[in-house]
Amino acid sequence: MAPLKILIVGGGVGGPALAFWLSRIGHQVIVVERFPALRASGAQIDLRGQGIEAVKRMGLIEAIRSKLVDEDGMAFVDRDGKARGTILANKSGQGAQSLTSEYEIMRGDLVRIFYEATKDKVQYVFSKTVDRFTQDDEKVTAQFSDGTTDTFDILVGADGQGSRIRKDILPPDAPDPYHPLGVHMAYWFIPREKADTSLCNAYLSPGGRMILRRAHSATEANVCFFLRSDSDELRSIPRSSVEQQKEIWTRKFRDAGWQTDRFLAGMKTTENWFCLDLVQIKTDTWHSGRVVLLGDAAHCPSPLTGMGTTSSVIGAYVLAGEIARNADNLPLAFKNYDEKLRPLVKEAQDVNMSLLRYAVPDSQWAISLIHFVIGIACFLRIPDLVSRFSSDRDGGWKLPDYVELEPSDEATTI
Repeated sequence: MAPLKILIVGGGVGGPALAFWLSRIGHQVIVVERFPALRASGAQIDLRGQGIEAVKRMGLIEAIRSKLVDEDGMAFVDRDGKARGTILANKSGQGAQSLTSEYEIMRGDLVRIFYEATKDKVQYVFSKTVDRFTQDDEKVTAQFSDGTTDTFDILVGADGQGSRIRKDILPPDAPDPYHPLGVHMAYWFIPREKADTSLCNAYLSPGGRMILRRAHSATEANVCFFLRSDSDELRSIPRSSVEQQKEIWTRKFRDAGWQTDRFLAGMKTTENWFCLDLVQIKTDTWHSGRVVLLGDAAHCPSPLTGMGTTSSVIGAYVLAGEIARNADNLPLAFKNYDEKLRPLVKEAQDVNMSLLRYAVPDSQWAISLIHFVIGIACFLRIPDLVSRFSSDRDGGWKLPDYVELEPSDEATTI
């Protein structure tokens, strides 16, 4: 068949990963991104399970290894900064990743790797997005934010959990795809101090509060505040001004203890500030006609699962494989993509909210109990044994093989 003309909305992780595979086999791919430049920012993320295998098949594993964050594991600390238990990363290459993956990387570095691997074959257009679209049996017509229009064979919505593309393909009677988890998160960057080690420090404070401190470079550390609450006020924080967001988070955490004063001081001056209400996206509609969703737009699992990046990279591989295998029957390609990927997504989205309440408790006595249990478990090396003799959260799901994604001589010359 002649190459397909494919529009991808969203230049984060999933969109460029899909563009990599589709351009590799000769399709014409355009990626539009609403930001004025590559959005190579964000917190520390990781790859797990079959996501690692997917980037190996891309041939990018060495590029990713060269940018990995040197994080040895996670230490649970008390108010004095004393480690009450430490769970090391599983870097044996066998079994499941622990709380810290063997493949920890800054989001910006992964975005840049995917961009550099695709920029010569893929057209990237910044400061532009799709305002609306129409479709028929033969094409999708997109109207862009700059007033121009163009037609495509496929439109891919890789525009995140707030996806406008998803909103336009959901049936009128579809349930709300947003599922709040009752957890709120803010993260920012501060100067690294000499005492900041290569261990991620996790600190629990009464009131359903948790703080993570991770040192991802020689000069910077990343601070994450988590607050477990069903408050409507907190759910609306991301819609407030940055100043209001910081004021609310300061009020909620000023008495949390440990190094909170340092972190709040850094919050005031940081230029890298992110605030979000943790949700999952659950919908039965991943595609409609020639329009298909990818990554968080289809199935955001939330940062609590550690599977967001992994499911996006895997989803890009499966979607590209099905398009390659069924280029002359796109409804079948999208149907197969849905059926093959959904079991993995269902497993990834399985968050035990009752367990979360115990893991991030309200009282100091419950925190002391957690520290006691973690201390005993680490002394007996139980987390290490569990990692080595279990598998990642994929339910035994296997990454499909798509020989169609191997480049041919014809595709190389297109």
